[in-house]
Amino acid sequence: MKEAIVYQYDAFSTRPNKGNPAGIVFNGDDFSAEEMQKIAYQAQFNETAFIMKSSRADLRIRYFTPGQEADLCGHATVASLYALHSKNKLPKTTFTVETNAGILPMTVQNRNGQPVITMSQASPQFHPFSGSKEKLAKALNLHIDDLDQRLPIVYGSTGNWTLIVPLKNLDACQKMKPNQEDFPHILTDMPKASIHPFCFETIHSEAHMHGRHFSSPFSGTVEDAVTGTASGVMGAYYARYVDQQDNDRWQFVIEQGQEIDKDGFVHVKITKKENTYGVVIAGEAVYVTKQIVSLS
Repeated sequence: MKEAIVYQYDAFSTRPNKGNPAGIVFNGDDFSAEEMQKIAYQAQFNETAFIMKSSRADLRIRYFTPGQEADLCGHATVASLYALHSKNKLPKTTFTVETNAGILPMTVQNRNGQPVITMSQASPQFHPFSGSKEKLAKALNLHIDDLDQRLPIVYGSTGNWTLIVPLKNLDACQKMKPNQEDFPHILTDMPKASIHPFCFETIHSEAHMHGRHFSSPFSGTVEDAVTGTASGVMGAYYARYVDQQDNDRWQFVIEQGQEIDKDGFVHVKITKKENTYGVVIAGEAVYVTKQIVSLS
């Protein structure tokens, strides 16, 4: 009987069962893509990461939701690298990780005795939203007046496409109840994209933005607690669409997960480059537990 050990690490928090839980499989090379998908389905994390050898980078990570493979996942990357570091399986502090979204540089730094994972993301891309704002608001259990009409609704990606939806206030964020089945019919340009609403009103004084993240119905999950890739592209969105000053560097603390009792924080750094932006996120993680998944 073939089995897999799936370790749970919670990213973007130092407290177990807060932040965003990820499944980690250290021996990813032992499994086929079909087996990885079965493991992810049984493990039932928003993403399960499979750590593998790479001929192009220091290591490779593949990411699977319960329903499909993802090109990149920020919180599962942070969790994976924290897990490797805690087991002394990272021989250096600066390295590269091969993902389906490209080869990305990473670092492990010590902050007050706690390892902090820094992750560079792919260059951000944006695509206009051509769907109905009224239907989008309704699918989130909102009224169109809850949308911040001063800012555009756009698809954004630093590895995974999500629809960035600016809201007026925290009340709008907190009352959302997504009807996922409507998402593909509204997101006609990218039917498999997730939806990432945010606002500038926050719960924690140290945070600059508050976000939520609703998964595509194809992923097999509903809400992602604290999202690294979406937080990264949200920072790039701010630099491109919100900040009208002549700046070339931005730093944010983004809070997420409070509505579902998964309080977490993502640190985001954006650097303006020629025709694009550099996107770097940073966060912590903590070990929680492990489970054995049978492939029989």
